Amino acid sequence: MDNQELGFKAGDVTEVMDATKEWWWGHVTDGFPASFMWLWVNRTSPGTRAGDDGAEARSSSRNQMRTVINKILSTERDYIKHLWDSCEGYIRQCHKRADMFSEGQLHTIFGNIEDIYGCHKAFVKALEQKFNTECPHLSELGTCFLEHQANFQIYSEYSNNHPNTCMELSWLTKLNQYMYFCEAGQLLQKMIDISLNGFLLTPVQKICKYPLQLAKLLKYTHHPQHRDFKGMEAALHAMKDVALINERKWRLENINKIAQWQSSIEDWEGDLRVRSSELIYSGKLIRVTQPQATSQQRMFFLFHHQLIYCKKDLLHQDVLYYKGQVDMDSLEVVDLEYWKDKDLHKNAFQLHYGTTGESYLLCARKPDQKQYWLKAFASEREQVWLNQKTGFSITELQREKAMLNASKQQAAGKPKGKQVVVPYPL
Repeated sequence: MDNQELGFKAGDVTEVMDATKEWWWGHVTDGFPASFMWLWVNRTSPGTRAGDDGAEARSSSRNQMRTVINKILSTERDYIKHLWDSCEGYIRQCHKRADMFSEGQLHTIFGNIEDIYGCHKAFVKALEQKFNTECPHLSELGTCFLEHQANFQIYSEYSNNHPNTCMELSWLTKLNQYMYFCEAGQLLQKMIDISLNGFLLTPVQKICKYPLQLAKLLKYTHHPQHRDFKGMEAALHAMKDVALINERKWRLENINKIAQWQSSIEDWEGDLRVRSSELIYSGKLIRVTQPQATSQQRMFFLFHHQLIYCKKDLLHQDVLYYKGQVDMDSLEVVDLEYWKDKDLHKNAFQLHYGTTGESYLLCARKPDQKQYWLKAFASEREQVWLNQKTGFSITELQREKAMLNASKQQAAGKPKGKQVVVPYPL
């Protein structure tokens, strides 16, 4: 953001000092665009006529509904473009290079994303037909979601396959020819500048956003006499169920991957599956041990509730040795932007336990890598909070089954010491 821009969240109240221009000015002399604001009129101000409150409330509700509906349609059109780019910019080009990609690889990488594109294209067309251009607040989007509820089950297959997608891409992207191929596909299709990992993660995240959008729309469709009120209520419950089913299947698949990863680590201690159901992020960091200020490069893996760090074998880089873990539930992440030893160890941050005073001093090699880690720590806390709010949990039986499957796979000849869990890109 620019220096004169004011960041705020939905629901925040800002005192407007000057609204005579296209840009409004708030009480901290920061500007923000008027098109993003709704005016909250002071009911006690002179000139407010008695009896206007009801009309103003209805008008405000309609305006808010119009904004939410337009936002839903806009994001759906963007998402369709995103899916189309994935199919045209990547899959179509991959089919032309049989020397680089087998059919089995393509199915592993892209799953059923082409089927998702076909179903979602029909869904967006139906949404547009339900959109009332003259009176947007009378649009019946809830009914449309209900009519297409069964089609959203197609996301389960994609979500279950996504960990395999990440594993396949993890080694392909280490080869220059595949990196150049992906970059060329982006340029030919004029796609936005995000990695293939990022493109293929979007459908996994998409299905979880619908309950939030529908809940917001239902908030403004509050009058039971609204023609879409019952449809919106039913659609919200239906999409919550769809999102929960997809989330649970995806997490159970992740538990299997975590069990496989855990069984591949040398000198492993404890059981990661007891509290963690997803790998949030991973990468190399330098751990600085006080007071000697000795530096050690380690591989760090951030899961729910836990940060695991390992040491690579000097001769066999694919072999990892367990070195320790950090409990994420009772620490504070501190960005050491102005750390006194910045010249010695740049891009530093600290994991600090307020109760015991214990801390971990970690450094990334580049500023952007540090920012990725800070975002990952924030994401981990958010995911833990969401799991608690929704009551999501993995049973002991499911954990034991995952470990049994991992043991069978290892006994079948999978070499020990190979990483099988791949971080999702941020």
